[in-house]
Amino acid sequence: MNKIQTIFRHSGEAITDSTLSAISLPARARVTFLLSTIYALMYLDRVNLSAAANAVKTEFGLSNSQLGVAFTGFSWTYLATVLFGGWAARRYGPRVVLPCCAVLLGVSTIGTAFAAGAVSLFLIRMLVGAGEGPAFPAATQAMRNWYPAEKFGYIQGITHSASRLGAAIAPPLVAWLIVATNWRISFVICGSAVLVWGAFWWFQFRDDPREHASVERAALAGVEPVAPTAKTPVPLWALTTRMLPVTLVMFAYGWAYWIFVSWLPLYFINHHHVELKASAFLTSVPLVAGMFGNTAGGMLSDWLLRRTGNHRIARCSVVAGSLAGCALALIPVALTPNLAVALPCLALAMFFLELTIAPMYAIPMDMSREFAGMGSAFIIMGVALAGITSPWVFGWLIDLTGNWNVPFATAIGVLLLGAGGVLLIRPDRPFLPPA
Repeated sequence: MNKIQTIFRHSGEAITDSTLSAISLPARARVTFLLSTIYALMYLDRVNLSAAANAVKTEFGLSNSQLGVAFTGFSWTYLATVLFGGWAARRYGPRVVLPCCAVLLGVSTIGTAFAAGAVSLFLIRMLVGAGEGPAFPAATQAMRNWYPAEKFGYIQGITHSASRLGAAIAPPLVAWLIVATNWRISFVICGSAVLVWGAFWWFQFRDDPREHASVERAALAGVEPVAPTAKTPVPLWALTTRMLPVTLVMFAYGWAYWIFVSWLPLYFINHHHVELKASAFLTSVPLVAGMFGNTAGGMLSDWLLRRTGNHRIARCSVVAGSLAGCALALIPVALTPNLAVALPCLALAMFFLELTIAPMYAIPMDMSREFAGMGSAFIIMGVALAGITSPWVFGWLIDLTGNWNVPFATAIGVLLLGAGGVLLIRPDRPFLPPA
């Protein structure tokens, strides 16, 4: 990997100077822009299947349960590859790992256009998950290298807001492409965009900001970069023990999250009897609310840290409040068939739910300089475990009861359990590998 980096070093600097440096943005702002862009593209590629679900379900003759199983294909490999992403980012650096993820994600998203049935769709979604799984731990390590501690909540919030923007764009974009062409074309376009991003990242980013050709001196204040190395062993058992409560809480978050990104288009079509275009617009409303929730959660958490100096208060109080708030907002959704009531409640629920993300991703960054990427993998594991179960359970409950409100009632209980589990998380105690 070091030889590859050496070969492309001069060409990378040339492209940086001639292309991206022409944009009048500081080096760290450009890194923020690129991270935000890939987060948006990853969520666009994650949500595009749910946006095309009605067309896919009809063409392949799938039941709700079968479609739910297809949704879970992403999460199986998403779960299986997250720890590898943290390890690879520590060993090879985010500069190498993220373009590799982009290639796999882009090619597999394009491959979705060639699915021939339920089995091939499931297998291709597994490849999409394998492309995204390592990306978030690698991106977290990149943030840890480029940002000071007082900006951890902010950078996690702004990038995850971009991801929800991508998720919000997906339903109307895919709906428009389905009407204009067909659902397969949308996957080709989305996948191609990720491949382009990978080239820009390789030539622009450096694992150590001090090696960036145009980094500003002020941007280095408070930054503690970790150089890629194969020498430091990973204390996997100690890290697993420490991060297990985080995984459990994120499972509760993920249970509700996967309902929003997997089933909302069909929920509006089947439960509220709206057309495809209207369903795409309605689905985007909660996702846009979630976009604002991500940024608000990061800013609120960092503000609490500056006011109190206590990482536990700054991170955990926001997370517990957000999960409880989401549960309360979902109660009217589970009780009413009225779209005028359900839509604003869904938007409010998604806003509260997404307040969770930035402080949760800041926790491993607070606890460890060297293993921030690995620590974030345990956050993703919780979301992935929920992604394996929640979409299928949602579809099964609909097939069983014929009632689209029942799965939301289940989510309320899971969210409240997650809010209670926050008491077990201790971001105020640094992670010290065993001697």
